Amino acid sequence: MKNKFLGALLLVSCATQEAATKPDPAPAPVAEPAKPAAAAPKKFSVDLSKPMPPGIEEAVMDLTADPCVDFYQYACGGWMKATEIPADRALFSRGFVSIADRNEQALKGILEEAAAGKLPAGTPFAQQLGDAYGSCMDEPALEKSLPEVKKFIAANSNVKTPADLAKTLASLHKAGFRPLFRIGSQQDFKNSSEVIVGLDQGGLGLPDRDYYLDDNDKAKSIREAYLKYIEQVFTLSGDKPEVAKANAAAVMALETRLATVAQKRVERRSPAKVYNRVDRKGLKEKSEFKWDDYFTAIGMKDVQAINVNSVAYFAEISAIAKEKPASLTPYLAWVVMRGSVPALPRAIQDAAFAFGQTFSGAKEDRPRWKKCVGFVDGELGEALGREFTRRFFPSDSKARTSAMVAAVSKSFENNLDTLKWMDADTRKFALNKVRVMVGNNKIGYPDQWRDYASVKTDRKSLFNTSLATSRFEMSRELAKVGKPVDRNEWLMTPPTVNAYNEGQKNEIVFPAGILQPPFFNKDATDAVNFGSMGMVVGHEITHGFDDEGRKFDEQGNFKDWWSEASGKEFVTRTSCVKNQYDQYPAIDDLKVQGDLTLGENVADLGGLKLAHAAMLDWYAKQGSAVAESRFDNSQQFFLGFAQSWCTMMRPEEARRRQKVDTHSPPYWRVNGPLSNDDSFKKAFQCVEPAKMIRTGAERCSVW
Repeated sequence: MKNKFLGALLLVSCATQEAATKPDPAPAPVAEPAKPAAAAPKKFSVDLSKPMPPGIEEAVMDLTADPCVDFYQYACGGWMKATEIPADRALFSRGFVSIADRNEQALKGILEEAAAGKLPAGTPFAQQLGDAYGSCMDEPALEKSLPEVKKFIAANSNVKTPADLAKTLASLHKAGFRPLFRIGSQQDFKNSSEVIVGLDQGGLGLPDRDYYLDDNDKAKSIREAYLKYIEQVFTLSGDKPEVAKANAAAVMALETRLATVAQKRVERRSPAKVYNRVDRKGLKEKSEFKWDDYFTAIGMKDVQAINVNSVAYFAEISAIAKEKPASLTPYLAWVVMRGSVPALPRAIQDAAFAFGQTFSGAKEDRPRWKKCVGFVDGELGEALGREFTRRFFPSDSKARTSAMVAAVSKSFENNLDTLKWMDADTRKFALNKVRVMVGNNKIGYPDQWRDYASVKTDRKSLFNTSLATSRFEMSRELAKVGKPVDRNEWLMTPPTVNAYNEGQKNEIVFPAGILQPPFFNKDATDAVNFGSMGMVVGHEITHGFDDEGRKFDEQGNFKDWWSEASGKEFVTRTSCVKNQYDQYPAIDDLKVQGDLTLGENVADLGGLKLAHAAMLDWYAKQGSAVAESRFDNSQQFFLGFAQSWCTMMRPEEARRRQKVDTHSPPYWRVNGPLSNDDSFKKAFQCVEPAKMIRTGAERCSVW
């Protein structure tokens, strides 16, 4: 089970659970609220006769904008004016999505070779890659897939007793489906060297519990659309209209019941609220579900150490299981159907896309090949990533990134000495933690690749192939329980355009997928690369010290290592950040949720400061002359930072993300932290009362 406190540069979630491809990153730019008119200061200007620095594109900028009024517009305005969101996407960004598109094309080439049997001799797991992609691309076969899916449903939905339900849930969980709840492995919060079982809430078809419970017209219309979608899929699968209608109503009633007891996203950001370790006896006392039958069926007959994320949620699961298990048949069938959409006939895929438009706003479904690339990357990611990095990740990229990690880490260490609000003992502990973290950094790809030899793929059936890869992954996941923590494991595939901080391993990880322009550009100036990729490094380091990360020690244990005074001051400072982002509009009448996005906002604020200081130190030590340029080093840094975040998004996607995303919209990920940054103010000669300057009690500073 992925650590709930994994801090990623960009953490995203699917609008619907049946998507075959990974969701697209980054929320939308929105207009900043108007402020009272004031005397306009002199506008920043540049000498247009001088050359642009490598890595900064003039066409992306809007040189008519004032960087001290709206830096996002200044850095990205030209790109936004010229860019149209592709019809098959909910958003498009100059950074994340443009890189993802290039990576997709590269992966497509590899997989087409695999499917044709043309990969180089000796390529590991070429058969599995070819079968997975080939079965996914075989659309005529998908039109005949419904009988095998319905056969699987019949074998895994007809429950008559609580014991039947326990065994059936185990079978479905092993196959990669998530009815009622989720199971996985996790490091124990208070003993990070121990791997235990984690039981977590789950089972919903809508993106968040609030979609079931909110009383506004928008939520009601979404529930109506979801109900019709369920009914439509049951009808397309062969149910009579009246049966499909009744089944849809039963599914909606059960999912609403689950949503009622599910924890809110903000609650789940607190380690204390999702940590309830019990033994088997204690679990039975808190939830009278047939746990012995369940654990035996899933292959963990003797397991004892278990974390229950929410006692109240699993008490409700117990009540549901005891009432009338047979009534769960429609729900169990629906979980399989919605989780198998990519492997089902086109009519069901079309229904899923039409419903998904409620959240994404996309005009067209994604091409089949893109879905299949996403499927293989998700299921056999390290086999595919192994060939991807061999072809597209040069060794010097790893070396240059390592140097940048060292430079930004040193910046964090130097910055600690300037934090007058932190006492000496807490500062010493933070210093030790960051040194351990950076010593645990991972760049590009794993040192030890995953072994997929036991995966029995089926070239003739995407559904069977999906079952095989899911069963392999669940078996691998549960096999970790009771064994030493695998510190070589990666939680993202090498082609992924993202990065993360894993708090319980106290490590920072940068997949090869993100180490490309505009985040990392070998032809750009060092200043530009520090602004883009250096900020990413600083962001991930700061996650170890955000409002969640600070609650774990250097070994990844849930432990309060702060003095009382320093802890209180930290809370005061992060409250400033929460209040700042609470004021920002996300979309229409909705504001950014400052509490939900707090960790990412703190990481953005700290990452920017650390990377800029590292850049200055880098040039100071370099001691070489800087080539003439239209922008100086600091200006290049901030432009490189902002231009990697240029994003366009459809309103539907922006509204969804406002509810579920732990990240602020890109507009505020740029202008928000910059408005607190004295180095930015100095670089662009901003003077009060410019909009890009926060002063007095409004100005936020944490790290």
